[in-house]
Amino acid sequence: MTQQSDIEIAGKASLLPIREVAGKFGFADHTIPFGSAKAKVDFAAMDSSRPEASGKLILVTAVSPTPAGEGKTTTTIGLGDALNRIGKKAAICLREPSLGPCFGMKGGATGGGYAQVAPMTDINLHFTGDFHAIAAAHNLLAALIDNHIHWNANPDLDPRRITWRRVVDMNDRALRQTTIGLGGTAHGVPREAGFDITSTSEIMAVFCLAQNLAELQERLGAIVVGYTRGQQPVTARELCAHGAMTALLRDALLPNLVQTLENNPAFIHGGPFANIAHGCNSVIATRTALKLADYVVTEAGFGADLGAEKFFDIKCRAAGLTPDAAVLVATVKALKMHGGVARSDLIAEDSAAVARGCVNLGQHLAILDRFGVPAVVAINRHPSDTDAEVHAITDYCRQAGVTAIESRHWAEGSAGATELAGEVARVADSGIADFRLLYEDELDLWEKTRRIAQTIYGARDIAAPFHVRNEFARLQDGGYGKFPVCMAKTQFSFSTDPQLLGAPKDHVVEIREVRLATGAGFIVPVCGAIMTMPGLPRKPSAHDIRVDAEGTITGLS
Repeated sequence: MTQQSDIEIAGKASLLPIREVAGKFGFADHTIPFGSAKAKVDFAAMDSSRPEASGKLILVTAVSPTPAGEGKTTTTIGLGDALNRIGKKAAICLREPSLGPCFGMKGGATGGGYAQVAPMTDINLHFTGDFHAIAAAHNLLAALIDNHIHWNANPDLDPRRITWRRVVDMNDRALRQTTIGLGGTAHGVPREAGFDITSTSEIMAVFCLAQNLAELQERLGAIVVGYTRGQQPVTARELCAHGAMTALLRDALLPNLVQTLENNPAFIHGGPFANIAHGCNSVIATRTALKLADYVVTEAGFGADLGAEKFFDIKCRAAGLTPDAAVLVATVKALKMHGGVARSDLIAEDSAAVARGCVNLGQHLAILDRFGVPAVVAINRHPSDTDAEVHAITDYCRQAGVTAIESRHWAEGSAGATELAGEVARVADSGIADFRLLYEDELDLWEKTRRIAQTIYGARDIAAPFHVRNEFARLQDGGYGKFPVCMAKTQFSFSTDPQLLGAPKDHVVEIREVRLATGAGFIVPVCGAIMTMPGLPRKPSAHDIRVDAEGTITGLS
């Protein structure tokens, strides 16, 4: 029997009208349908009299990603479905997919197998238009900056000191560095510029951290777009841009509601990358879910060193959220790669390599423990995994004092994750979480960055060129010292070298620049060779996507 693809499974799903899905949790009257299978949820749903604190918040993270895949989003969906299957009232919160990875190498972000959210093609493509609204607001600000310079308006914005780039939701390496304003005085001031991918936009971060329209507009106004000739910061508010930007984002700020293949509610809202942004879905969506469900399962991008650290130190800090449990996803193949096995040799049984690779899992567990969040390891079981290889993981976890449970949600849906759901619910209900941040606001920016590198990445130290050290000092002296730190670093390694797998120690985290995100309320040290505009691989996923005569899309994964 031929194995069905994710898109084939999704296409055969029996979806409920979205108001029926909302009706399960009593908020059907607060939905604004986008067709029959997706909707926006109005702000009144957040005003429920039910105490938010009564909902249990569960974070799903993973070991350091490899080309073999880990299945973090799939596990989030399978766990949410399984919690409902065992009688819990659970919702999931995910990020919206970016078109860049959909057409690039990573593919979509709606799960896989029988643990998916739907409608799969809608979510992976234009969805409800949130990404387009964010890109439009970002590029409106860019246009207003150049118009301000063209008319020599006050404040006197120095064209050489513009820090605001443009964005597009596509992997396009040719746009990383550009020259604009060519063609004479009527077309603006010639200057170097460039594009980032929309997921890395500061407006995406603002969008995901703002808790209402008033806060959104306030944060947008605080964005620093560049500096005067006297090196004084110039904000979007001084350009009178924040009101129009908020108007573009007004409807997008409402959370999106869809459903799993088992017709359970899923909030999908916002989509920052975790390697170059803060990697979490919106605070509004999470808070809405906590008002309506007893258990909320959310994911943060990539491993615990990136997504989870930023979830705790940025999102939880900004929103006052307190997680009750964490799930750390691991696969046999990923741990084999961390144990030194080449991708081409992963099919052959090698429990010794799995055991060696568990050092990576162990460092991620230590990160979660450092934040005081109790963890359960989910072994995302694949058909090719052998019992000996799985036992290598469970034995390691047993010695570490952590429960590891096999989960077969990809092949079996919620039925394959009931044991995992029961253990996660037990841990979340136990009250043993003792959540704490990695650093206090008062620690200076350089030391915050060093603490992340040493405590989370296992580095010996951080290093930066003289001008970057000076920029850290300038930001510290400029009143931004209380900001948290959002590291931009390769997701494939604890170090800045993506080829250095496992759990490397004694490495140095090289910082090549630091960016200020005043609207988001954090700084971004850019480490190693990480790019804020990805490129396409040699064979992009876009090559395999087709639309038949009836309009059915195939090849989207």
